[in-house]
This record gives sequence, structure tokens and C-alpha cells, in this order.
Amino acid sequence: MAKLKLASYWAAACGGCDTAILDIHEKILDLAAAADIVLWPIATDFKYADVDAMPDGHIDVTLFHGAIRNSENKHLAQLLRAKSTILVAFGSCAHLGGIPALANLFNKAQVFDRVYRKSPSTDNPQGVEPQPTTTVPEGELTIPEFYDTVRPLDHVVDVDYYVPGCPPTPKQIWNVVTAIVGGQLPPRGSVVGASDKTQCDECQRKKNDKKVLGFKRIATTAPDPDTCFLEQGFICMGPVTRGGCDTRCQLSGVACRGCYGPPPGILDQGAKAISAIASIIEAKDAAEVERIMEEIPDPLRSFNRFGIGGSLLVRKAL
Repeated sequence: MAKLKLASYWAAACGGCDTAILDIHEKILDLAAAADIVLWPIATDFKYADVDAMPDGHIDVTLFHGAIRNSENKHLAQLLRAKSTILVAFGSCAHLGGIPALANLFNKAQVFDRVYRKSPSTDNPQGVEPQPTTTVPEGELTIPEFYDTVRPLDHVVDVDYYVPGCPPTPKQIWNVVTAIVGGQLPPRGSVVGASDKTQCDECQRKKNDKKVLGFKRIATTAPDPDTCFLEQGFICMGPVTRGGCDTRCQLSGVACRGCYGPPPGILDQGAKAISAIASIIEAKDAAEVERIMEEIPDPLRSFNRFGIGGSLLVRKAL
């Protein structure tokens, strides 16, 4: 049987998904036996021209990780869509925008002003900003255009499957690889390798249906190692986050941050989180509700940390 042709590409992301692929350890040898790597820029020497030269549909599966932040990201997303039979949004950033999409709380001008003028480490008295095209004595230089809005992969091209996580766990990755190699993929558009249950369904911490009188931060208060984070007053996205990661964060002593995205039936993870948190607050009047809610650090980022790009919000109106 002919080996599969596999590609992995990194757009607007941190590189953690690439590292997670390597975290399957010795199983990487089994992957190499089943598939030829035809593109993996972080690990092997391929050029864009190599992809351009491929016939359409030449790549069996592309794992695309990272959001769409600039014109280069968009171009490669469109190119790899054309060259791939199956395109997978791999990891939180490709799935829902991820951490890069938090930049959607600002516009391009504000981002550039911070980065190139006001950050403590910047020395740029002329206020020079990068331009898509710059003329120098040697000719014309071009760099990607920086977009105003960060978007998940499926806002730019059609996506066949989604693998959530920041990053996906090695176990999850191997389950996805096994499904691909074995031809056991679910219907197109499915989330692969994760659970349809919530983190709370899978979390082993004790739950006593206790109401919350206020909120705390792990940075300043040590949580009980066995009790539900929410019932202790720590923000946890477990009720509104898809399971399948083996609750690795909770087992490590930190609350779920929501990187696996919403489970089936939840249209907007952040909005549902607000509803879930409100349902467990114990308060006598509106003033007490307001006091308790003010203890939540940065609600917008707390509830939309990984998913604002793929949410109903997409970006802040500025």
C-alpha cells in the first residue's frame, strides 16, 4: 500500500503544536512508516515553491496549526487547501483563533503603536513601522500584510476536521493519526480525537453543589487539591469546555482555561461561561452580585481566552 503524504504547517501560533507532535515519542517511527512528510517547515527543509509545484490534491492530509494573522498565513492556507485532500485545523489557534485572537480586542493601529512606539523595550524615536512594500537601493522588499483581525482557519478556507487543544495532547494526536492511517475518520466537519463530554464530566475533583460567595486567584491563594475549582471560587472553564485531554491541567493543580473549545450544543463558549458562573453565585442583592463579579480578573479574556476569533464576537468594535 502506498504511504500517505502528510504535511504540517505553522501559521500564527507559538510552535507548541509542532512540539506536541514530537511528544508522541517513539510512535513517530510508526508515523514515518505509514506516511511521508512532504511539508514540515519547522523540522525539514521545504520551500513554498515545492508546494506550488505539487498538483492539486497531492497531499493526503495537512495539519494546519495557527490562526490567520497576516497575508502570508492566508496565502498558505489557500495554497494548502488546494493541495490537500484533507485539511485539519490542528490546535486552538487554527480551531477558534486561540491566544493570537486576543489581539482582536485592539485594531492594527493600536497594536503597532504599542509594539513599535510604547513598549518598554522599544527604541524607535522616528516611529518607524513595518510596511508591506519598501524600496531600498537593491530593489523592492516585501513582507506580509498585517491584518486588522485574527481569524481561525475556517474563516478563510473550508476545513475538513478539527483537532482542539493548546496543544492537543500526545494521546489525542496519536488517536487522530491512527484514525487517518486506518481510514476511520468520522463525518467531515467533526472534531477528532476529543470527547463530546465536558471537562466537568471527566474531572475527578469532588463536587458538592456549593455556591460561590466570591472569586480568588491561584496566584495569591492555594486551592484545595481535591475539590472542584469553581466551588472553591476559582474561575474554571470546565463546564463549557470539551473534554478529551484527560483533565491534565486540573490534575496539575490549575483550573481549566478552555483551550479545547465548546462541546456540542454550545454556540458561544464565552457567553455560556458567563451563564454557568452566574448560576453558582450566592448573593442577596444586586450590589453583592456586582461585588462578586468584580473579583473575576478580566472577564472578557477569562471567558474567551482561546475562542474569541471563532466566537459570535470575533473582535471588539473599535
